[in-house]
Amino acid sequence: MNGNDTAGTPGISRRTLLGGAAVGALGAVTAAAVPAAADPGRVPQLWREFARDPVRHPQIPYVGRAGYGGGSLRLPRPPVVADVRDFGAVADGRTDCAPAINRALAAAGEAGGGTVTVPAGTFRIDGLVRLGHSHVVLRGAGSGRTTLYATRNLTELIGPYGSRYGGDKSSWSWAGGLMWLAPQARWDTLTEAIRARQWPFEGWTGNRRDEWRALTAVAPARRGDRTVTVADPAGLRPGALVLLRLADDAGHTLLRHMAGDGPGPAAYTWADKSKLLSYLPYEWPVRVTRVHGRRVTLERPLPLDVRPEWEPHFTTHVPELTGAGVEGLTLEAVETPQRPHLLDLGHNGVVLQCAYDCWVDDVTVRHTDNGFGLVAASACTLRRTRVAGRGSHHPYFCREGSHDNLIEDFTIEERTVPAPPGTQLHGINVEGLSSYNVWSRGDMRTGTFDSHRGLPFADVRTDITVTNDGRHGGDASAGPLFGARFTHWNIRVTNGRAGLVRIDGLAPYSATVGINEVREFDQTDVPDFDGDLHSRLELYGTSDVVRPRNLYEAQRALTRGAGR
Repeated sequence: MNGNDTAGTPGISRRTLLGGAAVGALGAVTAAAVPAAADPGRVPQLWREFARDPVRHPQIPYVGRAGYGGGSLRLPRPPVVADVRDFGAVADGRTDCAPAINRALAAAGEAGGGTVTVPAGTFRIDGLVRLGHSHVVLRGAGSGRTTLYATRNLTELIGPYGSRYGGDKSSWSWAGGLMWLAPQARWDTLTEAIRARQWPFEGWTGNRRDEWRALTAVAPARRGDRTVTVADPAGLRPGALVLLRLADDAGHTLLRHMAGDGPGPAAYTWADKSKLLSYLPYEWPVRVTRVHGRRVTLERPLPLDVRPEWEPHFTTHVPELTGAGVEGLTLEAVETPQRPHLLDLGHNGVVLQCAYDCWVDDVTVRHTDNGFGLVAASACTLRRTRVAGRGSHHPYFCREGSHDNLIEDFTIEERTVPAPPGTQLHGINVEGLSSYNVWSRGDMRTGTFDSHRGLPFADVRTDITVTNDGRHGGDASAGPLFGARFTHWNIRVTNGRAGLVRIDGLAPYSATVGINEVREFDQTDVPDFDGDLHSRLELYGTSDVVRPRNLYEAQRALTRGAGR
């Protein structure tokens, strides 16, 4: 049975567990049997284990510092320095206000930062809105009061964007936004390459992944360490953002480590997964908090072991966007039919790219091809966001090595029109070696917990209600659906569909805790690794009885209490 831990119940197949008979066999209780108001809740063994050693648990990742400011509850409130009306924006439905908004944002950036306000009303934008300077915030009067009405798509504004992996796919199906937060210089080089049809890489080290230099080698260390030893600390200083760069070896032991090590990953065929291999080296952005001799303390614990065979280094990267945000508005695209799968024109919402410590708060996108995106973005918070309207291909996407992000209090509304034939719906997507990301307190009225392959690992979905009607994506060359330490904790599936939500038979060294009874249909879940997955399943067949209810919030409290 792939070695799943089923609360001490041996010999029960995965298929049986998905049926109602398993509920009694596991001693689980249903929500109807024990009303939430009367039930004090149940603490799973996994939580007791985790609390004893939070940063190195084999199944549950330590995500207590995910999001802006290491998990800060408060987002910055920079002083107001400009109003878009002073730069020519008019809420009359006729004037293209994108140039005025961009002039105001540029002026704030040149002044060193601050907040640019957009008053209540509907402002037409015929171009995209660019936040390219650090410490600049665009703030509307509230998502129910300020609307930016976008009339054009990214194909019209920038040009066709083909896939670097070939074929006739449009990369606007998973990249770019009509509101695009990225460092100005990085955005310039990226869009220049797209216009030249060079189909660039999108991350921290440039279009060809060659814009970096080594700062220092890093000595061997263990996952969870926050202090490491370096060969030469001269290029490091407190507050600086660096990349931890890990290259794989000929035996693909780094990829195997991301999948939890063990016989399953050791026997897996990695060498032919060309798309997955293109994501390497693994690049993890992190701030330095202290340098004492050759000992360097980091803002977050190491996400993986550091081994000599992976040539570990701290390196430079393209200058990051930091301290920037979007708040209090709706971005509404002109309503057009959803395009066939992977042929999106780019009526996309809000994207954060090469961004660290940035945020989106109280923002709705409507009628978009793709909603909110994290592309090579880390330590960012998306809070009180909503995807609405005619339906999206990717309501949320997290890719190209995005790490330590927090998406909380999010909503995916029901479609306002039926899905056209040939289109696709995913949900909350994660792929491309993205790790330690959290989706918390969600209301998903459509979609699924989409893994797009590319070996994402150590990601958490917690305290979410989902009508599980989407499908996962990703082609075979991108490799496994899951790496190690994926955790689904307190998930309420309204339609009983198991796909990509119950993962104890799919993800190695994973945890599925506190979900109601589910079953399989439509897209069949097939594990990538043979043998014992060392995955865990607890409180299956229950609804909202697991304590703590929210894994991220409990870890954040644990983090604060322990001073981590």
